[in-house]
Amino acid sequence: MVQRKYTFADGKTLTLGEKTLVMGILNITPDSFSDGGKFNTRDKALRHLEEMVADGADIIDVGAESSRPGFTPMPASEEMERLMPLLEEILKNSPVPVSVDTFKAETARAAARAGAHILNDIWGLQYAAEPGEMAKAAAECGLPVIVMHNQNGTEYSGDIINSMQGFFQESLRIGRSAGMQDEQFIFDPGIGFGKTAEQNVEVLRRQEELLTVAGQEYPLLLAASRKSFIGKTLNLPVEERMEATGAACVVGIMKGASIVRVHDVKPIVRMCRMTDVILRSKENG
Repeated sequence: MVQRKYTFADGKTLTLGEKTLVMGILNITPDSFSDGGKFNTRDKALRHLEEMVADGADIIDVGAESSRPGFTPMPASEEMERLMPLLEEILKNSPVPVSVDTFKAETARAAARAGAHILNDIWGLQYAAEPGEMAKAAAECGLPVIVMHNQNGTEYSGDIINSMQGFFQESLRIGRSAGMQDEQFIFDPGIGFGKTAEQNVEVLRRQEELLTVAGQEYPLLLAASRKSFIGKTLNLPVEERMEATGAACVVGIMKGASIVRVHDVKPIVRMCRMTDVILRSKENG
């Protein structure tokens, strides 16, 4: 597992490689597929933040725009109007680093100026409407960026992992050309995006093939929480997918994930800690 330590301007730190980090999801959207409308007021958001940190979250990921299947992107101005007032409160109250889930450069810049610690881009620096802009924003602020694999549709001309490798290599090219440093890149296989249920399962099964991109090892974040491939595989509604999410996280850790992004923090933290203990005991003989 890649070892990295980030030290942020406000003194917060984040260390990758010592244990699996758990990123708790804080959706401040009215329409997310799993928890839309539950945390989109100041008091609700801060209460959920406090709960997730108490339950063991190492990072909080804040999103103001739903990326549910079939969503229509909102203008950056609307996203920032929804995000910034709550983000400022979250940053003031969070004892752990805060990630902002956005694929728009203008929103990313505003979040970085406000004090966000990580950017989480579901288009992996390749949002077609803003070519190159997110990479420029990331280079300017110097923050770590979660670079997620994504595509329109689920058709792949060849092997899916080879195609994903090509996507990540293009993200690296775009980012480096804009001035990003290799230490800023954290890759995400994009479970639930541009993939069928069967393809998501295959990517999880072969996840270790994505730990090295262009000959260099990078940290990997796995975001499988409550995703539709679980529902389709086990015929479960979204509110009953915690155990299957845990199974995906455990497999993901065994295959090299440094971070897992989840809704159900307390039970998943326990699963991660036990998995870490078992894997580390093997490493330590």
